[in-house]
Amino acid sequence: MDFDWHSDTLTRATPVTPHYKSTQNVRRFMREHCGPGFTFDRPFMAWIRNEVPKTLGDVVDEWQRRNEDSRP
Repeated sequence: MDFDWHSDTLTRATPVTPHYKSTQNVRRFMREHCGPGFTFDRPFMAWIRNEVPKTLGDVVDEWQRRNEDSRP
């Protein structure tokens, strides 16, 4: 059975699976780690889904890298 992006516990070690969904659960996790200014945009979503293995920690780090100027 695949990961349930709606309700399973998310950590930085959670692998981004082929069935990844940008759910409210994921948005909460990302805001917790990136701050209240977190948003998804098309280029970032494409990077998440580019089939290169990654974890949610990698996703957080990439968002922070792309948004260095907007971090608190």
